Amino acid sequence: MTTLKIADLDDRMVVTLDRPARRNAINAEMIDELHEVCAALEATPKPMLLLGGGDHFAAGADIGELRARGRDEALAGINRNLFDRIAGLPMPTVAAVSGYALGGGAELSYACDIRIATETAVFGNPEPGLGIMAAAGASYRLPELVGKSVAKQVLLGGRNLDAQDALRLGLVMSVVAPGEHIVAAHQVIDRITGWAPLALKFTKMIVDAPGSHPFANDIAQAVLFESRDKHDRMTAFLEKR
Repeated sequence: MTTLKIADLDDRMVVTLDRPARRNAINAEMIDELHEVCAALEATPKPMLLLGGGDHFAAGADIGELRARGRDEALAGINRNLFDRIAGLPMPTVAAVSGYALGGGAELSYACDIRIATETAVFGNPEPGLGIMAAAGASYRLPELVGKSVAKQVLLGGRNLDAQDALRLGLVMSVVAPGEHIVAAHQVIDRITGWAPLALKFTKMIVDAPGSHPFANDIAQAVLFESRDKHDRMTAFLEKR
């Protein structure tokens, strides 16, 4: 890896975007390397912690590369396909965001299940100012995260969301002091890893599925009810009580 730092631990994978001199701008090489990360997490599911090296999460896509892209590259959905793949990972993902999460960087954070922010965090999508749109997931993820009205303020009106805005609107789970976001994100994953993996997988799958799906809930719960993990966990709870 040349654009990422990877710590593949027993119970989680920690992925650091590692282009700090470019504010972790997302280039083609980073896209390819993040696909490698996804392949590993699909083969061996575990939670992922995603963060930016240096002061910022990711200040957007690499503008030099974007300027050179044409219609065919847009139709290929280069960034969107990656972010959709990250959103579809089987286990929960947590983004630890400090500084700028703008453009493609914001869309990458939106693709994660949970976001922890520092007081310095800023989320925004200024793509129309560059003659393009936020086409890597913001148009359908951001309205679900903060509501259509606020999403339009960001995507059409150029509004940036600071850390307190993001907390009030539910975009982030918590806001911590600068430098404390990684520890706070690990604490969230500590709780996640204490829960039943299959229950987490089913819950994420059903929450992310479009529409109402009561029978899917019943079927998933039926599978969980018959699992050894459920029996052992409930037995331990009752014996401890």
